[in-house]
Amino acid sequence: MKTEEIIELFRQFESIANEYEGVECWSARELCGLLGYAKWEKFNNVLEKAKDACTNAGEEPDYHFPRVGKMIALAKGAQREIDDYMLTRYACYLVAQNGDPRKPQVAFAQNYFAVQTRRAELVQQRIFDYERIQARTKLAETEKRLSGILYEHGVDSKGFALIRSKGDKALFRIDTALLKRKLGAPESRPLADFLPTISIKAKDFAAEMTSVNVQQKDLYGQQEIGKEHVDNNAAVRDMLLQRGIVPEQLPPSEDVKKVERRLKSEEKRLTGKAKKK
Repeated sequence: MKTEEIIELFRQFESIANEYEGVECWSARELCGLLGYAKWEKFNNVLEKAKDACTNAGEEPDYHFPRVGKMIALAKGAQREIDDYMLTRYACYLVAQNGDPRKPQVAFAQNYFAVQTRRAELVQQRIFDYERIQARTKLAETEKRLSGILYEHGVDSKGFALIRSKGDKALFRIDTALLKRKLGAPESRPLADFLPTISIKAKDFAAEMTSVNVQQKDLYGQQEIGKEHVDNNAAVRDMLLQRGIVPEQLPPSEDVKKVERRLKSEEKRLTGKAKKK
């Protein structure tokens, strides 16, 4: 295909995108003509194949191919409702994959929606990474504040480390050193740097409760405060188990420091490109 044709098709595909119930979608009727199909019946066969592919992939066709009505104009100002579908980006990708590859419009669509789908996946992963970094930062702040509170209540830094370790054992039913080995985390690094987001937030929630209760109950000393922290972590564990989440069975996550460096590197690259423009 010539560059001019690609640019024009790109413009056309972008122009017919719309929002349906908060999701970016394309009308099947409009996509039909854009993909070079003169008859809806033939295109409908492609849609059915795409729905089957959606089901086989374990996705929900009713979400990706919601049926909607569309009004068309008839003679003398009359109108008639016809069937249409609002296709998600993923549905469009499946339609293109099941279309006639001899049609240049279909070949373009296969690549266009493959790139669009991959772009969405990258954005989603970046959001997950950002949320995990934020959760880790929040836990560090919570533990720093808790350490200060405990110091005022008769617990030094060594005692705080022991209390935190006992809390981890209550939350994960495994001591910190063993859990680090299980996750492949270096002994010298904090456990939380290799935990998934939900486990980081669980530790943070338990630490927040300890901070509040130490002050409200005016607890003092390593023994009293240690029991409080263990009880709070055990309570958080029970809550997770009730929702079918076993914290020690969750897979390890990438070193949060590496994730942070990667995001910063991407930001610098994007900033650099913006400046060049």
